[in-house]
Amino acid sequence: MKYKTCSLVLLVLSIALSSCTFQKLLKTGSVDEKYDEAVKLYNEKDYSRALQLFDQLAGAMRATDKSQKIAYYYAYSYFNQKDYTLASYYFKRYATNFPNTPEAEECAFMSAYCNYLNSPEYSLDQTITYDALKDLQLFVNTYPGSKRVSECNDLIDKLREKLEMKDYKMAKLYYRMDDYAAAIVGLNNIVKEFPDSKHKEEVLFLIFKSYHRYAKESIDEKKKDRYSKALKSYQDFVTQYPESEYLAEAASLKESARKALDSKYDKDQKLIQKKTSKTKQ
Repeated sequence: MKYKTCSLVLLVLSIALSSCTFQKLLKTGSVDEKYDEAVKLYNEKDYSRALQLFDQLAGAMRATDKSQKIAYYYAYSYFNQKDYTLASYYFKRYATNFPNTPEAEECAFMSAYCNYLNSPEYSLDQTITYDALKDLQLFVNTYPGSKRVSECNDLIDKLREKLEMKDYKMAKLYYRMDDYAAAIVGLNNIVKEFPDSKHKEEVLFLIFKSYHRYAKESIDEKKKDRYSKALKSYQDFVTQYPESEYLAEAASLKESARKALDSKYDKDQKLIQKKTSKTKQ
């Protein structure tokens, strides 16, 4: 028990002494001493204290041959602390300030990758996701021969899947809320923006179903146009998915739309005949 207590006391004293030494170095240490200690702390994965020293050195060694290395350590220190916002900024800054160095390509990729890691769940605001897509595509365009291009394309695909999921869930929410006009717009955007979507079969079916319900609930003056659009969307659906699992329901709704149009046509004809008869009288 005494041995454990003694060890604990020594540990506390060691930490306190180390802290005092570090604080003294921050205040009175030479530039070279701070640099050596910063690199040592970085290699020991003590990124928080390393950053304090690199922060002081960034200005003091700006015109020296070590400024490039400090900028590199600086960005990775934030990255290793999972502060991806600042890490992305400093990686991009490195790539901009030192474009001809061997690390410029790496830092350009890491800046985009940090934005990828910062990309939130699909249900949240996706501004960062769009930033990540833009930066990843810029990297591919700037370094088309890079070994990281394949990884970038994989990351782009994952981000696009997230954006697609957000649009898909939102469009289905509109549909469940009986807001068929908004559902139609959202579903059509999915077909346009994500033509290879794994949800495409369901999306095309829901476009048809939304048009059908939209027409059914419309005033008489708008039924003809909306039922016609429903039948067109039905044709688009069955042309691409002639053996769809939704085909039986779709066929039933198509017949309903057709009958509604025929009924509307008969009413219009009778109205025309009635007006013509009155005019002759």
